[in-house]
Amino acid sequence: MDSAGVESPTSGMRDSFDARLLQALEIDGRAPFSKIAAVLGVSDQTVARRYRKLVSDGSLRIVAVRDHEKLGQDQWMLRLRCAPDGADAIATALARRPDTSWIGLTSGGTEVVCCTRPRTRTDQDELLLAKLPRTPHIVDIRAQQMLHRFFGGPDGWLMKHGPLSEEQIAALRTAQAASAVRTDVPQRIEPEDEPLVAALEQDGRATYPELQRATGRSESAVKRRLGALLASGAIYIDHEYSNDLVGLHVGAMLWITTAPWAMDSVGKALASHAEIAHATAVAGPSNIMATAVTRDIPALYAYLSGKLGRLDGVQHVETAPFMRRVKQLTYRPYLR
Repeated sequence: MDSAGVESPTSGMRDSFDARLLQALEIDGRAPFSKIAAVLGVSDQTVARRYRKLVSDGSLRIVAVRDHEKLGQDQWMLRLRCAPDGADAIATALARRPDTSWIGLTSGGTEVVCCTRPRTRTDQDELLLAKLPRTPHIVDIRAQQMLHRFFGGPDGWLMKHGPLSEEQIAALRTAQAASAVRTDVPQRIEPEDEPLVAALEQDGRATYPELQRATGRSESAVKRRLGALLASGAIYIDHEYSNDLVGLHVGAMLWITTAPWAMDSVGKALASHAEIAHATAVAGPSNIMATAVTRDIPALYAYLSGKLGRLDGVQHVETAPFMRRVKQLTYRPYLR
């Protein structure tokens, strides 16, 4: 229960091996199976077997992600209101683009929500000013620039109320810190890093020999550069997984309007809520965009009318439940 007596959305995960494995991978996505096994109190084979099964059936994927906010690159959240017979095709086409993520169908299948991270201003203008306005079946386009991240990115959602104990978390973090390379390298990705980052974007757990083959650099050079990129925050290792693995079946986009003086305090409060997987300040008619995940519709209602509804400074909330997730970090049609 939380301080208001409401059951945490993660309270049913304590006895779930999948939830414990996912949280371990959230803490350190490249941790050896032997280390995860020791922390979870199971055999190496148990961890490896379950991980490979989840990956093979499309329920889990570990990938490297560029931290666009730390890299100083623009990010936009698009809301595309579509004719009902066009939304799915538009979402699928956007999902195939390398500069998109977090794509879902909301509002009864008539709206596509999409995060886009154009590499260049030309790419941004081409998508927002040329391609989308000329796309059939799009009735309305609302583009909101993301201004400040309150929660999400390298901050993993399971760390809020996941099943691992403080001792288990500390053990995994100790292993992660021991393998990190301390560096004063600024947060940027050099052109010569692109083959390394591209390989990790395909498989965040790629071995050093595999990364050596992908980059043509020595294994020691790959290890040093990867450590530097991770330590600088330019990239981080993330995972996408089916929410069914942790018993969460309902997701919703929240478009929140606050009084200007309350934007920062509301955003920070959202970051502490167990139900919030991502929250960011945005430019536009609403000034905070968040993603909520709950066990079921009654739990979503309890959150909206309870913790969220009681926040001082919140003036309006628009809720758009996801009908279907089309893309999270990567496009895999069978990952839901």
